[in-house]
Amino acid sequence: MLACSSTSYSLLFAPSIKNSCGREKSDPRKKLKFLCCAARNTENGREQDAFLLHHESNLRRRLMLFVSISTGLFPALAASGKTKAKNPFDERRLLEQNRRIQRENNVPEDFPNFVREGFEVKVVTPDNYIKTASGLVYRDIQVGQGDCPKDGQQVTFHYVGYNESGRRIDSTYLQGAPAKIRLGTNALVPGFEEGIRDMRPGGKRRIIIPPELGPPVGPSTFFSSKQFEVFDVELLSVQTCQRRTIGFYSDVVCN
Repeated sequence: MLACSSTSYSLLFAPSIKNSCGREKSDPRKKLKFLCCAARNTENGREQDAFLLHHESNLRRRLMLFVSISTGLFPALAASGKTKAKNPFDERRLLEQNRRIQRENNVPEDFPNFVREGFEVKVVTPDNYIKTASGLVYRDIQVGQGDCPKDGQQVTFHYVGYNESGRRIDSTYLQGAPAKIRLGTNALVPGFEEGIRDMRPGGKRRIIIPPELGPPVGPSTFFSSKQFEVFDVELLSVQTCQRRTIGFYSDVVCN
């Protein structure tokens, strides 16, 4: 509460007037001045309340203005951190670039194309390719005859391996001898074994192996990065194998 003026203060505490009996009687001036001071204090209190309300209203308006400005700015900042949407023009450009590189590497007919953008790769193939549930993609160039190989049997085959750019990375034709592997012994890349398992002798197939079904990657391996691998496979024969034991010697013979 605000205090009254100095004049009011002196009147408020003026000496009391005693009556004939020695008792103090109330001074009308004191009572009047007390009411005046109380009224003025009440008025000053109201002014104080009005000032506080006005100050609080200004703070509220500033807060609302800050929130509105922040709401307008922060979405734009958050949107700038989102992943950039793919541009169809960039995808076509990357596809044409891959095709040009493959032509320079003299890839065979109907070879798949790969659109790589960062860690994402899109495989572009003709309609005659089949994709399995595991992600393996293949195309039968020539269907063979006979029974499909089973676990424990030995398969004899030729192959030519390519990377995404169509560069040849390996070939049994150049080595001069076909490969011989028993199925079910983890001797083949998972995608390669899956692709050759339902072939028939005399068949030819192109297999596209995704990185998750491909060979291990590291400095101690032939492959230095996770890429799609393409193999043209020719299955020559399937042999049944049996274990042979002679004394302390044991081996597997395939006929």
